[in-house]
Amino acid sequence: MRLMVDADRPVPAPAGLVLAPFRAARFPSSGPDLAPLTSPPYDVIDDAERAELQARDERNVVRLILPGEDYDGAARTLRAWLDSGVLRRDEKASVYVYEEERAGHAQRGLIGAVALTDPDAGIILPHENTMAGPVSDRLALTRATRANLEPIFLLYAGGGETSRVVSMVIATTPLVETSTDDGVTHRLWAIDDPAVLTAIAADLLPRRAVIADGHHRYATYRQYQAERHAAGDGSGPWDFGLAFLVDATVSGPQVHAIHRVVRGLGLTEAVRRAAEVFTVRQLAGPGEGGTAAGDAGGVGPAGADPDALVEELAKAGQGGHAFVVTNGTAAYLLTEPDADLLTRSLPPERSAAFRGLDVTVAHLALIVDVWGLTDTVGVVDYHHDAPAAIAAAAAAGGTALLLNPTPIAGVTAVAEAGERMPRKSTLFTPKPRTGLVLRPLDD
Repeated sequence: MRLMVDADRPVPAPAGLVLAPFRAARFPSSGPDLAPLTSPPYDVIDDAERAELQARDERNVVRLILPGEDYDGAARTLRAWLDSGVLRRDEKASVYVYEEERAGHAQRGLIGAVALTDPDAGIILPHENTMAGPVSDRLALTRATRANLEPIFLLYAGGGETSRVVSMVIATTPLVETSTDDGVTHRLWAIDDPAVLTAIAADLLPRRAVIADGHHRYATYRQYQAERHAAGDGSGPWDFGLAFLVDATVSGPQVHAIHRVVRGLGLTEAVRRAAEVFTVRQLAGPGEGGTAAGDAGGVGPAGADPDALVEELAKAGQGGHAFVVTNGTAAYLLTEPDADLLTRSLPPERSAAFRGLDVTVAHLALIVDVWGLTDTVGVVDYHHDAPAAIAAAAAAGGTALLLNPTPIAGVTAVAEAGERMPRKSTLFTPKPRTGLVLRPLDD
């Protein structure tokens, strides 16, 4: 399959999943000296953290990935760092084994240059839609710097030769090891043996991968590729993008829920409407002799404990769709949605995998149908942990909607059906650290 830029310049399409070696640009540091030069991915850094990272070290990679609108300034900084030795290119093209370890959980995979392909080819599968703004921002940065500054995060189901190689490599001394302030220890090894690289390539070629994180970056890769081909540049490093490829069946990520906050709906009304089509059980708040779920915020001694709510939600979720709604003072468990509700609110043309997701039911059945709200930014907010969601709901006089994590199998099933999940459906951790490996697009 080939994506046609115009009739004379088709963009090449790989025969399968290809992860090519490349000459990485890296900080020549390890241990405690390296950590202050790295950062989380660009899209989880707020203004305060950006300022803190910049203050931590003048060489912190955040100066490249979040330059405001000074994309040319980021390009000058990158070039200066390469010219002065702040960043150094590895002599040999390699695929890199990357391990992240925290609290007994280890995530391992390969960093390389993945061959770009149209999602319709079924090789690299997105599971979320993208928005024009972030793609435009990342594209402007790529044009200026001519570099992939941070990897996308891909998952695949393996257990084959590639995973065997990874397990052997991690028994050797790493090229780089450092620990960051989020409690993650990062280790990096380089594989440049042609025979090993050939074995990895053969193992990966028939497989397909799902984008766990980095949908906007992948869309940027493909748009930049199309621009270079349209300009007559032909095949080149822009036909590949920096990626971290993880075997989810062997040493994959931890999956967390992303919770919702509905600002314009108090808990009393949210529960009243939900009770018409869900089974509702009170988990916390005033007893039978007290006031029904009030709309006042604040978590006091009798308030809803986030850990207890998440635990109850996990138990209930083993038997089907389950949600917790709370304002920090009272909390209710919603289960067993009415069959007629699901029939009318979930699009019949979508796959069973899509319609079976908790996050789908939360958005289309509960938020849109039952609560009668528009599913847009400003109406529905997102938080990565339950305490933050509950605090935001309490402060706004609204309702926090707590969800169970979406299983990796569910994400994969939706992607393989060629569909997209509702936005902010999953949180995979740990995320690849930015600044360990950069990929200039000049060879």
